[in-house]
Amino acid sequence: MSAFVMDCSVTASWCFTDEMDDYSRTILETLSTGRAAVPSVWQLEITNVMLAAERRKRLSAADARRFLDLVLSLPVDIDSNSSPVSSVTIFHLGLQYGLSAYDASYMELAFRLGLPLATKDRHLLEACKKAGIAIAGIG
Repeated sequence: MSAFVMDCSVTASWCFTDEMDDYSRTILETLSTGRAAVPSVWQLEITNVMLAAERRKRLSAADARRFLDLVLSLPVDIDSNSSPVSSVTIFHLGLQYGLSAYDASYMELAFRLGLPLATKDRHLLEACKKAGIAIAGIG
């Protein structure tokens, strides 16, 4: 069973030394004994981050591929229980909190599973606080 929902901002931070911090390390260490849940968009988001990083010469294609292989081998449960109702909820969360559909999908999953959310995204963090969603790795 998953212990928290994790967004792409946390996952991507593990790849870049200038983005890795104590919070990122805490979440990564939590995965040594626990599991994270992610919406299906997470796979595309992390792949896009790796493509953009390679294009900007932040890392080589080989390093990006190794990172993707590593991340996709972690104890992460990719949500396959999304429904049309989830899309409507994502839409409303996006409207209410000024989020993209991608970010709202993490909130929707946290609400649906009753789990805290791990994020480094400032807007998503504020939305979670306003919505009463606990933040993973804090406290």
